[in-house]
Amino acid sequence: MNSAPALELKDVRRSFLQGTETLHVLRGANLSVARGEVVALVGPSGAGKSTFLQIAGLLERPDSGEVRVNGENCGHFSDDKRTELRRTRLGFVYQFHHLLPEFSALENIVLPQLIAGRSKSDARDRAAELLATMGLAARADHRPGQLSGGEQQRVAIARALANKPAVLLADEPTGNLDLDTSDFVFSELVAVARKQGLAALIVTHNPALAARMDRMVRLDHGVLTAV
Repeated sequence: MNSAPALELKDVRRSFLQGTETLHVLRGANLSVARGEVVALVGPSGAGKSTFLQIAGLLERPDSGEVRVNGENCGHFSDDKRTELRRTRLGFVYQFHHLLPEFSALENIVLPQLIAGRSKSDARDRAAELLATMGLAARADHRPGQLSGGEQQRVAIARALANKPAVLLADEPTGNLDLDTSDFVFSELVAVARKQGLAALIVTHNPALAARMDRMVRLDHGVLTAV
């Protein structure tokens, strides 16, 4: 069995040019997340948390440093290979669910599996299993507009898990929900991540939610530190 961390970032640096000035967002950030571990990423607005998450999710390339998924350095991979890894090894959950409104909850979870090459029958079985896990079996045929905000976000979580990723990346996944719904959805997200042995990195501004994760890291002035 691969003993390497599911997700590892080493000395990651990223800068942006603003007019004539260079903005150093990441100044050698380091992070390792083990399988089954749920890590909170906190920090002030504008600190670069979303940029860090995009680099971890192979959506953006760092200026320098390494991004490893299951011990494999993905820095030199082509865009096509990085896209393939995002489909098969990485799951993404955002503040807004981004479900396709013309498709049912089940179909929204089936689609990414079909794109990854799974058969339609297997994809439907997997989607039904995930909806049941999230307590939404009875809502499988409902379109997003027929679901509550919390239900929509649980479908989005199920979609992120559809292709059995090694890493789950979430950017304020409950930030658009009321307090009670946020607590329920967060609990479901963490329970599924731990049960399936995922490495989960979750950006949040909510200190109460962050405190419920296995550990917390803070991004400030371009560097990650343990909290």
